[in-house]
Amino acid sequence: MIGAAMGEIRSWLHDVAAAWDRFWFCGRTGETLAVIRIATGVMLLYSHLVLAKDLMSFVGPDAWIDNVTAKQLHDGAFGVSDWARSYLWHIDNASLLWAHQALAITASALMAVGFLSRLTVPLAWFLNLMYVHRLTGALFGLDQIMTYSAMYLSLAPCGAVWSVDAWLRRQGKWSAKMRDRWLPANRSYVSTNVATRLFQIHVCVIYLFGGLAKARGEMWWDGTAVWFAVANYEYQSWDMTWMGRYPRLFSLLTHTTLFWEVFYCALVWPRLTRPIVLAMAVAVHGGIALFLGMITFGVMMIVANMIFVPPDLWRRLMGRGAHEKTPVKA
Repeated sequence: MIGAAMGEIRSWLHDVAAAWDRFWFCGRTGETLAVIRIATGVMLLYSHLVLAKDLMSFVGPDAWIDNVTAKQLHDGAFGVSDWARSYLWHIDNASLLWAHQALAITASALMAVGFLSRLTVPLAWFLNLMYVHRLTGALFGLDQIMTYSAMYLSLAPCGAVWSVDAWLRRQGKWSAKMRDRWLPANRSYVSTNVATRLFQIHVCVIYLFGGLAKARGEMWWDGTAVWFAVANYEYQSWDMTWMGRYPRLFSLLTHTTLFWEVFYCALVWPRLTRPIVLAMAVAVHGGIALFLGMITFGVMMIVANMIFVPPDLWRRLMGRGAHEKTPVKA
Protein backbone atom coordinates (compact mmCIF):
# COMPACT_ATOMS: atom_id res chain seq x y z
CA MET A 1 0.00 0.00 0.00
CA ILE A 2 2.81 2.40 0.87
CA GLY A 3 4.54 1.57 -2.41
CA ALA A 4 1.38 2.30 -4.37
CA ALA A 5 0.92 5.62 -2.53
CA MET A 6 4.54 6.59 -3.26
CA GLY A 7 3.98 5.72 -6.91
CA GLU A 8 0.92 7.97 -7.04
CA ILE A 9 2.87 10.80 -5.44
CA ARG A 10 5.75 10.39 -7.91
CA SER A 11 3.31 10.35 -10.82
CA TRP A 12 1.62 13.49 -9.51
CA LEU A 13 4.94 15.28 -9.07
CA HIS A 14 5.96 14.24 -12.56
CA ASP A 15 2.73 15.68 -13.97
CA VAL A 16 3.24 18.93 -12.03
CA ALA A 17 6.83 19.25 -13.30
CA ALA A 18 5.70 18.55 -16.87
CA ALA A 19 2.95 21.19 -16.59
CA TRP A 20 5.46 23.69 -15.18
CA ASP A 21 7.80 23.05 -18.12
CA ARG A 22 4.97 23.42 -20.63
CA PHE A 23 3.86 26.67 -19.02
CA TRP A 24 7.28 28.31 -19.04
CA PHE A 25 9.63 26.58 -21.46
CA CYS A 26 7.71 25.58 -24.58
CA GLY A 27 8.27 27.58 -27.75
CA ARG A 28 5.99 30.41 -28.89
CA THR A 29 5.96 32.55 -32.01
CA GLY A 30 5.98 36.33 -31.83
CA GLU A 31 2.74 37.63 -33.39
CA THR A 32 1.18 38.67 -30.07
CA LEU A 33 4.31 40.47 -28.91
CA ALA A 34 4.60 42.12 -32.34
CA VAL A 35 1.12 43.64 -32.03
CA ILE A 36 1.90 44.86 -28.51
CA ARG A 37 5.27 46.20 -29.71
CA ILE A 38 3.60 48.31 -32.38
CA ALA A 39 0.94 49.67 -30.01
CA THR A 40 3.40 50.34 -27.17
CA GLY A 41 5.89 52.01 -29.50
CA VAL A 42 3.19 54.30 -30.89
CA MET A 43 2.01 55.18 -27.40
CA LEU A 44 5.58 55.87 -26.23
CA LEU A 45 6.12 58.07 -29.28
CA TYR A 46 2.93 60.01 -28.54
CA SER A 47 3.90 60.39 -24.88
CA HIS A 48 7.36 61.72 -25.71
CA LEU A 49 5.97 64.14 -28.30
CA VAL A 50 3.53 65.50 -25.71
CA LEU A 51 6.39 65.80 -23.21
CA ALA A 52 8.44 67.70 -25.79
CA LYS A 53 5.75 70.40 -26.03
CA ASP A 54 6.92 71.74 -22.65
CA LEU A 55 10.04 69.74 -21.88
CA MET A 56 11.76 72.27 -19.64
CA SER A 57 8.72 72.52 -17.38
CA PHE A 58 9.00 68.79 -16.74
CA VAL A 59 12.76 68.16 -16.55
CA GLY A 60 14.52 71.51 -16.89
CA PRO A 61 16.48 73.36 -14.18
CA ASP A 62 13.34 75.31 -13.20
CA ALA A 63 10.89 72.44 -13.63
CA TRP A 64 7.70 72.17 -11.58
CA ILE A 65 9.44 69.38 -9.65
CA ASP A 66 13.17 70.09 -9.77
CA ASN A 67 15.98 67.54 -9.78
CA VAL A 68 16.69 67.80 -6.07
CA THR A 69 13.07 67.19 -5.14
CA ALA A 70 12.72 64.36 -7.66
CA LYS A 71 15.74 62.64 -6.14
CA GLN A 72 14.44 63.14 -2.60
CA LEU A 73 11.17 61.46 -3.55
CA HIS A 74 13.19 58.24 -3.96
CA ASP A 75 16.22 58.46 -1.67
CA GLY A 76 14.30 58.42 1.62
CA ALA A 77 14.25 62.14 2.33
CA PHE A 78 10.45 62.24 2.06
CA GLY A 79 9.65 58.67 2.98
CA VAL A 80 10.89 55.15 2.36
CA SER A 81 13.96 54.83 0.16
CA ASP A 82 13.46 52.77 -3.01
CA TRP A 83 15.59 51.43 -5.85
CA ALA A 84 14.50 53.99 -8.43
CA ARG A 85 17.38 55.93 -9.95
CA SER A 86 17.68 58.30 -12.92
CA TYR A 87 20.66 60.06 -14.45
CA LEU A 88 18.22 62.84 -15.39
CA TRP A 89 18.43 63.96 -11.76
CA HIS A 90 21.92 65.24 -12.58
CA ILE A 91 21.29 66.96 -15.93
CA ASP A 92 20.34 70.66 -16.04
CA ASN A 93 21.73 71.56 -19.46
CA ALA A 94 18.89 72.31 -21.89
CA SER A 95 20.81 71.10 -24.95
CA LEU A 96 21.53 67.73 -23.35
CA LEU A 97 17.93 67.37 -22.26
CA TRP A 98 16.66 68.11 -25.78
CA ALA A 99 19.17 65.65 -27.25
CA HIS A 100 17.97 63.02 -24.80
CA GLN A 101 14.36 63.75 -25.74
CA ALA A 102 15.18 63.45 -29.44
CA LEU A 103 16.81 60.08 -28.75
CA ALA A 104 13.72 58.90 -26.83
CA ILE A 105 11.42 59.98 -29.69
CA THR A 106 13.62 58.24 -32.25
CA ALA A 107 13.89 55.02 -30.23
CA SER A 108 10.11 54.92 -29.74
CA ALA A 109 9.45 55.41 -33.45
CA LEU A 110 11.96 52.70 -34.38
CA MET A 111 10.39 50.39 -31.82
CA ALA A 112 6.96 50.91 -33.35
CA VAL A 113 8.11 50.10 -36.88
CA GLY A 114 10.37 47.30 -35.66
CA PHE A 115 13.74 48.50 -36.97
CA LEU A 116 16.68 46.78 -35.23
CA SER A 117 14.22 45.91 -32.49
CA ARG A 118 16.79 43.85 -30.58
CA LEU A 119 18.43 47.21 -29.85
CA THR A 120 15.72 49.85 -30.09
CA VAL A 121 13.11 48.16 -27.87
CA PRO A 122 15.43 47.85 -24.83
CA LEU A 123 16.67 51.40 -25.53
CA ALA A 124 13.11 52.78 -25.66
CA TRP A 125 12.32 50.96 -22.39
CA PHE A 126 15.42 52.27 -20.61
CA LEU A 127 14.95 55.87 -21.71
CA ASN A 128 11.32 55.83 -20.62
CA LEU A 129 12.30 54.28 -17.28
CA MET A 130 14.66 57.19 -16.69
CA TYR A 131 11.79 59.59 -17.35
CA VAL A 132 9.47 57.68 -15.02
CA HIS A 133 11.99 57.97 -12.17
CA ARG A 134 12.56 61.64 -12.95
CA LEU A 135 8.90 62.65 -13.34
CA THR A 136 7.60 61.26 -10.05
CA GLY A 137 4.64 63.42 -9.09
CA ALA A 138 3.65 64.07 -12.71
CA LEU A 139 2.79 60.51 -13.76
CA PHE A 140 -0.28 58.33 -13.96
CA GLY A 141 -1.03 54.72 -14.86
CA LEU A 142 -0.22 55.10 -18.56
CA ASP A 143 3.48 55.69 -17.84
CA GLN A 144 3.85 52.56 -15.74
CA ILE A 145 1.95 50.40 -18.24
CA MET A 146 4.09 51.55 -21.17
CA THR A 147 7.26 50.94 -19.16
CA TYR A 148 6.51 47.40 -18.07
CA SER A 149 5.19 46.51 -21.53
CA ALA A 150 8.46 47.65 -23.11
CA MET A 151 10.41 45.79 -20.43
CA TYR A 152 8.83 42.43 -21.25
CA LEU A 153 9.11 43.08 -24.99
CA SER A 154 12.85 43.60 -24.47
CA LEU A 155 13.20 39.99 -23.33
CA ALA A 156 12.06 38.46 -26.62
CA PRO A 157 12.46 38.88 -30.41
CA CYS A 158 9.29 40.97 -30.72
CA GLY A 159 10.44 42.38 -34.06
CA ALA A 160 10.47 39.01 -35.80
CA VAL A 161 7.19 39.67 -37.61
CA TRP A 162 5.28 42.69 -38.96
CA SER A 163 8.37 44.86 -38.80
CA VAL A 164 11.14 46.46 -40.80
CA ASP A 165 13.39 43.75 -39.37
CA ALA A 166 11.24 41.05 -40.98
CA TRP A 167 11.34 42.91 -44.31
CA LEU A 168 15.13 43.26 -44.15
CA ARG A 169 15.50 39.57 -43.34
CA ARG A 170 13.49 38.65 -46.42
CA GLN A 171 15.86 40.69 -48.60
CA GLY A 172 18.63 38.21 -47.79
CA LYS A 173 21.41 40.80 -48.03
CA TRP A 174 22.81 40.27 -44.54
CA SER A 175 25.09 37.44 -43.50
CA ALA A 176 23.47 34.49 -41.72
CA LYS A 177 25.23 35.45 -38.47
CA MET A 178 24.00 39.05 -38.65
CA ARG A 179 20.48 37.96 -39.53
CA ASP A 180 20.26 35.60 -36.55
CA ARG A 181 21.65 38.24 -34.19
CA TRP A 182 19.78 41.33 -35.34
CA LEU A 183 16.95 40.10 -37.59
CA PRO A 184 15.44 37.06 -35.87
CA ALA A 185 13.10 34.80 -37.80
CA ASN A 186 9.54 34.34 -36.59
CA ARG A 187 10.05 30.85 -35.26
CA SER A 188 9.14 29.39 -31.88
CA TYR A 189 11.36 30.83 -29.14
CA VAL A 190 11.42 29.87 -25.48
CA SER A 191 12.30 33.50 -24.67
CA THR A 192 9.07 34.65 -26.37
CA ASN A 193 7.07 32.30 -24.16
CA VAL A 194 8.90 33.36 -20.98
CA ALA A 195 8.33 37.04 -21.78
CA THR A 196 4.66 36.32 -22.48
CA ARG A 197 4.16 34.41 -19.21
CA LEU A 198 5.87 37.10 -17.13
CA PHE A 199 3.74 39.76 -18.81
CA GLN A 200 0.56 37.73 -18.21
CA ILE A 201 1.35 37.22 -14.54
CA HIS A 202 2.12 40.92 -14.12
CA VAL A 203 -1.29 41.83 -15.58
CA CYS A 204 -2.97 39.37 -13.20
CA VAL A 205 -1.16 40.89 -10.20
CA ILE A 206 -2.22 44.40 -11.23
CA TYR A 207 -5.88 43.43 -11.41
CA LEU A 208 -5.79 41.37 -8.22
CA PHE A 209 -4.35 44.15 -6.08
CA GLY A 210 -6.42 46.79 -7.86
CA GLY A 211 -9.55 44.79 -7.09
CA LEU A 212 -8.56 44.18 -3.47
CA ALA A 213 -7.88 47.90 -3.04
CA LYS A 214 -11.33 48.68 -4.42
CA ALA A 215 -12.87 46.11 -2.07
CA ARG A 216 -11.66 48.20 0.87
CA GLY A 217 -13.90 51.07 -0.23
CA GLU A 218 -17.52 51.31 0.88
CA MET A 219 -18.75 52.61 -2.50
CA TRP A 220 -17.75 49.38 -4.24
CA TRP A 221 -19.95 47.44 -1.82
CA ASP A 222 -22.98 49.73 -1.79
CA GLY A 223 -22.92 49.93 -5.61
CA THR A 224 -22.32 53.67 -6.05
CA ALA A 225 -18.69 53.70 -7.25
CA VAL A 226 -19.52 53.79 -10.97
CA TRP A 227 -22.06 56.56 -10.40
CA PHE A 228 -19.56 58.78 -8.59
CA ALA A 229 -17.02 58.14 -11.38
CA VAL A 230 -19.31 59.14 -14.25
CA ALA A 231 -20.80 62.06 -12.29
CA ASN A 232 -17.36 63.58 -11.58
CA TYR A 233 -17.07 66.61 -13.88
CA GLU A 234 -13.27 66.59 -13.54
CA TYR A 235 -13.07 63.41 -15.65
CA GLN A 236 -16.33 63.49 -17.56
CA SER A 237 -16.08 63.30 -21.37
CA TRP A 238 -19.72 62.47 -22.04
CA ASP A 239 -22.62 63.42 -19.82
CA MET A 240 -23.57 60.10 -18.21
CA THR A 241 -25.54 61.56 -15.32
CA TRP A 242 -28.71 60.06 -16.84
CA MET A 243 -27.58 56.88 -15.10
CA GLY A 244 -28.76 58.48 -11.87
CA ARG A 245 -32.31 57.58 -12.91
CA TYR A 246 -31.35 53.89 -12.97
CA PRO A 247 -29.63 53.05 -9.68
CA ARG A 248 -29.87 49.33 -10.34
CA LEU A 249 -27.86 49.77 -13.54
CA PHE A 250 -24.87 51.51 -11.99
CA SER A 251 -25.06 49.19 -8.99
CA LEU A 252 -24.83 46.21 -11.37
CA LEU A 253 -21.92 47.79 -13.23
CA THR A 254 -20.12 48.51 -9.95
CA HIS A 255 -20.42 44.99 -8.54
CA THR A 256 -19.65 43.35 -11.88
CA THR A 257 -16.48 45.43 -12.25
CA LEU A 258 -15.33 44.58 -8.74
CA PHE A 259 -15.97 40.86 -9.23
CA TRP A 260 -14.22 40.88 -12.62
CA GLU A 261 -11.14 42.67 -11.30
CA VAL A 262 -10.69 40.52 -8.18
CA PHE A 263 -11.16 37.22 -10.00
CA TYR A 264 -9.42 38.19 -13.25
CA CYS A 265 -6.28 36.33 -12.18
CA ALA A 266 -8.22 33.05 -11.93
CA LEU A 267 -10.74 33.37 -14.76
CA VAL A 268 -8.40 34.58 -17.51
CA TRP A 269 -6.51 31.25 -17.74
CA PRO A 270 -9.27 28.71 -18.60
CA ARG A 271 -10.18 28.75 -22.30
CA LEU A 272 -13.87 28.72 -21.43
CA THR A 273 -13.85 31.95 -19.41
CA ARG A 274 -10.95 33.80 -21.08
CA PRO A 275 -13.01 35.38 -23.90
CA ILE A 276 -15.53 36.68 -21.35
CA VAL A 277 -12.78 38.13 -19.14
CA LEU A 278 -11.04 39.82 -22.09
CA ALA A 279 -14.35 41.16 -23.42
CA MET A 280 -14.94 42.66 -19.97
CA ALA A 281 -11.48 44.25 -20.11
CA VAL A 282 -12.33 45.90 -23.44
CA ALA A 283 -15.67 47.10 -22.04
CA VAL A 284 -14.24 48.45 -18.76
CA HIS A 285 -11.18 50.16 -20.23
CA GLY A 286 -13.05 51.24 -23.33
CA GLY A 287 -15.57 52.89 -21.01
CA ILE A 288 -12.77 54.62 -19.12
CA ALA A 289 -11.34 55.86 -22.42
CA LEU A 290 -14.65 57.11 -23.81
CA PHE A 291 -16.49 58.39 -20.76
CA LEU A 292 -13.82 59.40 -18.24
CA GLY A 293 -11.42 61.17 -20.60
CA MET A 294 -8.47 58.82 -20.01
CA ILE A 295 -8.15 57.67 -23.60
CA THR A 296 -4.46 56.76 -23.59
CA PHE A 297 -4.70 54.86 -20.30
CA GLY A 298 -7.79 52.95 -21.43
CA VAL A 299 -6.25 52.03 -24.77
CA MET A 300 -2.97 50.92 -23.21
CA MET A 301 -4.74 48.67 -20.72
CA ILE A 302 -6.61 47.02 -23.59
CA VAL A 303 -3.23 46.54 -25.31
CA ALA A 304 -1.85 44.92 -22.14
CA ASN A 305 -4.77 42.49 -22.10
CA MET A 306 -3.82 41.41 -25.64
CA ILE A 307 -1.02 39.39 -24.08
CA PHE A 308 -3.61 36.66 -23.50
CA VAL A 309 -4.50 36.48 -27.21
CA PRO A 310 -2.66 33.46 -28.73
CA PRO A 311 -0.30 34.03 -31.68
CA ASP A 312 -2.23 31.74 -34.03
CA LEU A 313 -5.32 33.95 -33.68
CA TRP A 314 -3.30 36.99 -34.81
CA ARG A 315 -1.98 34.97 -37.76
CA ARG A 316 -5.53 34.13 -38.83
CA LEU A 317 -6.69 37.74 -38.36
CA MET A 318 -3.75 39.27 -40.21
CA GLY A 319 -3.51 36.54 -42.82
CA ARG A 320 0.25 36.87 -42.88
CA GLY A 321 3.34 36.23 -40.79
CA ALA A 322 3.23 32.42 -40.58
CA HIS A 323 6.22 31.30 -38.60
CA GLU A 324 9.10 29.45 -40.16
CA LYS A 325 9.09 25.70 -39.60
CA THR A 326 12.34 25.63 -37.70
CA PRO A 327 13.27 24.17 -34.33
CA VAL A 328 12.41 25.86 -31.06
CA LYS A 329 15.17 28.21 -29.93
CA ALA A 330 15.94 29.66 -26.52
